[in-house]
Amino acid sequence: MKFVVVVLLTALLGYAAPLYFTWWSFAVCSFIIALFIHQKPFVAFIATFLGLFLLWVIMEMIIDNANNHLLSQKIATLLPLQDSSALLILITALIGGLISGFAGLTASLARKPVR
Repeated sequence: MKFVVVVLLTALLGYAAPLYFTWWSFAVCSFIIALFIHQKPFVAFIATFLGLFLLWVIMEMIIDNANNHLLSQKIATLLPLQDSSALLILITALIGGLISGFAGLTASLARKPVR
């Protein structure tokens, strides 16, 4: 149950925080969520990674479909991705997910174990 709550909170705050703060504020939100909802380090990493990864994939697909894949194909042409907008979406979502996951892992490891 905690896993699902962390995934949903990470996605919700990962969407809302950059609207008001800097772009990297989603990592701070992932850290705070993992700090207050204690889980084992690997589970905290996976939950915060998955929350932001799914959020970014969905958001990027919506934005990419709205402009008929024009920008993503041009960026994929600049990078060695063979004009694949889907691969570009997965790579950028993976980078965001890793940042969020490492923030959650850091928070889980920073918390002292309860004895």
